Amino acid sequence: MPVSPEEERMAAATPTVGWIGTGRMGYQLALRLCRVGYDLTACNRTRAKAEPLAEHGAHIADAPADLADRDVVFIMVAADKDLEAVICGPGGLLTGDRAPGIVVDSSTVSTAASARIRAVVEDRGAQFLAAPVSGNPKVIASGKLTVAASGPRAVFDQVEPMLAAWGRSVTYVGEGEVARLVKIAHNVFLGVVAESLAEITVLAERGGVSRATFLGFLNDSVLGSAFSRYKSPALVNLDFHPTFTSALLRKDLQLGLAAGEQLGVPMPLAAAADMLVAQAVGGGYRDDDFATLVLEQARRSGYQIEPENEPVDDGLAPETA
Repeated sequence: MPVSPEEERMAAATPTVGWIGTGRMGYQLALRLCRVGYDLTACNRTRAKAEPLAEHGAHIADAPADLADRDVVFIMVAADKDLEAVICGPGGLLTGDRAPGIVVDSSTVSTAASARIRAVVEDRGAQFLAAPVSGNPKVIASGKLTVAASGPRAVFDQVEPMLAAWGRSVTYVGEGEVARLVKIAHNVFLGVVAESLAEITVLAERGGVSRATFLGFLNDSVLGSAFSRYKSPALVNLDFHPTFTSALLRKDLQLGLAAGEQLGVPMPLAAAADMLVAQAVGGGYRDDDFATLVLEQARRSGYQIEPENEPVDDGLAPETA
């Protein structure tokens, strides 16, 4: 069927998208952009992890440099060094003659690394937006992901429709790198709450209350939350398939403590959580879900924790069409 002038105009007005990093989070976010109709080309260090996106209309590239002709390029990688590598390393996004119009980084990295990359991107005549996210693949599937973004307001306004495709809310938090601090503070809170939840769950169990019963009560109380509910199946049934690993949680706690030192904000609870998460990582739970903190708490309490094999609702039903 011939393409109408209006369809041609709409296609020309829709930005082309590049995507770097298709791990657990990146793949799901890129998939949502494919599903709402963006022309997307993706690449990943391990190409096989990006290739399933081709079934949803995406093109697959071999290196970040191959995405330099895209209007907007999103990045979702694990740490500072990975962000720097995909931008400036061999085959990096900005190592050729061209540069995309906008680079949006959704990784959880330090404010210092973010500022360095912003300077590199802007030096090439492109714009940079920091847009870290809160959630995991199941949160994305349920439509409850949230985004904090910082950088030039005009750039945010351009990409907000794309960010909005990811989930429940997008919040512009200011200029520069402040979105990084927002995300780091969020993940410090995550670490403190996760450790506290492990401690009180073990306390209740040692007093004779099943974990399923205790967490059911907690989740229905005023202190219950979307977080406590969606971690309950892991704590009850000891299924530690990773949504967010202990090693990554430790990295973010360290970023938070460094920010606290730089800004003169004492963080004793964060420091305690960091120590306990470090013990879990050292105990062999580096690449498991951080809910393994309950195993470490049981060990410190002198007993072997066992799965309860109870059905538990995590509150994260997938979105319906």
